[in-house]
Amino acid sequence: MRDLTIHSEYITLGQFLKMANVISSGGMAKWYLSEHVVFVNNEEEQRRGKKLRHGDIVELPDIGQFKINEVTDGTTDAY
Repeated sequence: MRDLTIHSEYITLGQFLKMANVISSGGMAKWYLSEHVVFVNNEEEQRRGKKLRHGDIVELPDIGQFKINEVTDGTTDAY
């Protein structure tokens, strides 16, 4: 399982896919989710706007599992 660290309360599933280098642009999220199975906390998810928060587990079959970790260091970065 790989860790993905964010600097905000949440990121969307579409943002996650881009950060994890699964897609090359945010616009590809809708296509990717319609063509591939993605699980968030062991439940299938197709909404690119799904909010991922600290502790959530995202599984991309054939790619791997990712755990969302939040770092609160006072920055205002989007991720």
